[in-house]
Amino acid sequence: MKEKLIEKGLLVVALSALGSLLLIALFIFIEGMPLIVKVGLKNFIASTHWEPTRGSFGILPMIAGSLTVTLLALVFGGGLGLAGTMFLAEFAPRWSVRILKPLIELLAGIPSVVYGFMGVVVLVPWIRQTFGGPGFSVLAAGIILGIMILPTVIAISLDALNAVPLSYKEGSLALGATRWQTLYRVQFRAARSGIIASLILAMGRAVGETMAVIMVAGNALLIPTSPLAPVRTLTSNIALEMGYAAGDHQRALFATGVVLFVIIALLNTIALLTMRERK
Repeated sequence: MKEKLIEKGLLVVALSALGSLLLIALFIFIEGMPLIVKVGLKNFIASTHWEPTRGSFGILPMIAGSLTVTLLALVFGGGLGLAGTMFLAEFAPRWSVRILKPLIELLAGIPSVVYGFMGVVVLVPWIRQTFGGPGFSVLAAGIILGIMILPTVIAISLDALNAVPLSYKEGSLALGATRWQTLYRVQFRAARSGIIASLILAMGRAVGETMAVIMVAGNALLIPTSPLAPVRTLTSNIALEMGYAAGDHQRALFATGVVLFVIIALLNTIALLTMRERK
């Protein structure tokens, strides 16, 4: 009897999380879809003219900004994350892995405003002095986001590598392969789906980040033509304008949230399908 009550209680908690997600999604779609229907999906996502007080609701610069910043973050964070995963999986002493892995995972707990502050104080001036331009740019946002997604990439990739049967490694070494060849050609290939899933989840994290990006990206309503150009992302657009928006302007920001929701849902679905393939 007691176990059944506990089971029912846990079921209610699980369903409440699912219900909260559905309510949030329903609310965003109810508020945002009327504006998309009113101006047309093509005009909303393919127009470069965002001037909501005059009836122009094109979010293409923000979509381009989000994708550009996210891809650059994936280059930085994905490259560094996979290199760190290789080191921790094969070359680092066991005692150091027990220290380094929790420390890397702690990066996920640092508030995003701290990353943004460090970006404004250190990274933006360095980019301005080294490469020119205002410093507030795609490059600054990509580097900051790359650091922020490191824990996601390393934690999931390392778990995927550790799940590869030890016989794969032993068989490769027994055939004369070096440790590097075994890691790169055997273990990484066996853990490929988990590693890809880590990169996709990291992309979802980067697309949804707001505060740090607002602080270092420059927030210009332009399609970026250079890594040194300022840019505005979808999340930044919502956060910057929601405070004073009303009427169609406010509904346009909810519609921006609909586009963002769809992008993140697609990335998470791809990640889940990839991880299911691994099993």
